[in-house]
Amino acid sequence: MGAETGPEAFGTLPDGREVTAHVLGAPGGPVLRVLDLGATVQSLHLPDGSGGTVDVALGHPDAAGYAEHADAFLGSVVGRYANRISGARFRLDGELVRLAANEDGNTLHGGPDGFHRRTWQVLDAGPDRLVLELVSPDGDQGFPGRLSLRAAYAVTGHTVALDLEARTDAPTVVGPASHVYLNLAGEGSGTVDDHRLAVEADRYLPVGPDGLPLGGLAAVTGTPFDLTAPARIGDRVRAEHPQTIAVGGIDHSFHLRGTGLRRAARLEHPASGRSVELWTDQPALQVYTGNSLDTTGSSGRRYRQGDGVALEPQRHPDSPNRPELTDPVLRPGQTWQSRTEWRFRY
Repeated sequence: MGAETGPEAFGTLPDGREVTAHVLGAPGGPVLRVLDLGATVQSLHLPDGSGGTVDVALGHPDAAGYAEHADAFLGSVVGRYANRISGARFRLDGELVRLAANEDGNTLHGGPDGFHRRTWQVLDAGPDRLVLELVSPDGDQGFPGRLSLRAAYAVTGHTVALDLEARTDAPTVVGPASHVYLNLAGEGSGTVDDHRLAVEADRYLPVGPDGLPLGGLAAVTGTPFDLTAPARIGDRVRAEHPQTIAVGGIDHSFHLRGTGLRRAARLEHPASGRSVELWTDQPALQVYTGNSLDTTGSSGRRYRQGDGVALEPQRHPDSPNRPELTDPVLRPGQTWQSRTEWRFRY
């Protein structure tokens, strides 16, 4: 695609809502297409070295695709709380909060009508910046408090950044996250088996087949989850280990070293020379190797298992029930913020 920026029509949802795409970027750098549906990254084009571009983000070709395959979460900002909450319930200040369930009695990525299905309001749009806002009413999917969430995308040089900011009028739990899938060989080009991944984490969270934590954090040493040095994704996904067998690959939360904005992961595709460093200020990184992918992609090709990897900066799963992992509570007068940067080389 070219680098012409601005809004463009992206189709109509079955309920009649029009979806608009906003294109950000400049010649010679990343070109990002973001939808007002779900604050979704629909495509992310990088220069390919021969005068063209390659799309390295998985997406659907039109609005109908996002409606039909909403639970693939391709590129969306998911919430109110990313990942899983066991039993679709938790206690907040001693009171039981019941949520809408959407995965085997649990709540995944905010519930059946999560933020990825919503139309966000555009507050500001320019050639290299887009700010969207979603207001989630009190009781939305069972979550207490009226929550205002802003998502600000920016493209600068070789970097794409996403800033999230949330405020509430009553105590609630908050933990939205970006669910961008990457394939540095190009979306629709096949699996990411030959990509190499490093994660800045010495501990990870073992889970059951339902993706919920089994207990506390465990050392990555001696497991397929030791990504402290770059490793071929295909080798780790197919390792004979109870945890990879349980979820059909990697779908685990890694406890990142340090605090503040720091490098969380590096993904590289040796055949093309393309790589990306993911920087975040969040405590954890969910690594998901696309174990259940089965949907039509923006190129018209079918995405299958392992055709992309999602690197999701967030809080640990089920933290509303496991505050010892990460504290998810937001109270009136407080502001929850997160920053994610994708620093590309090509």
